[in-house]
Amino acid sequence: MHIGKEIHQELKRQGRTVVWFAEHMCCDRSTAYEIFKKETIDTGQLIRISRLLKKNFLESLMKEIDSDVEKYSTNM
Repeated sequence: MHIGKEIHQELKRQGRTVVWFAEHMCCDRSTAYEIFKKETIDTGQLIRISRLLKKNFLESLMKEIDSDVEKYSTNM
């Protein structure tokens, strides 16, 4: 899961702009675009983004982890 892409897709799905996102994250647009490029992200920052966009990105990551654990445990 590429977390930055997931965040950007959710932002678009909600019809929000990068300017809106940057203002609410207290950063500039270039920093917002850097977030969208990240494959991984600090959990504290992800919690802030989850609250802002009202979407639990941590839950999505946990589902991916659970799937990976199940896949690897059946291969052993």
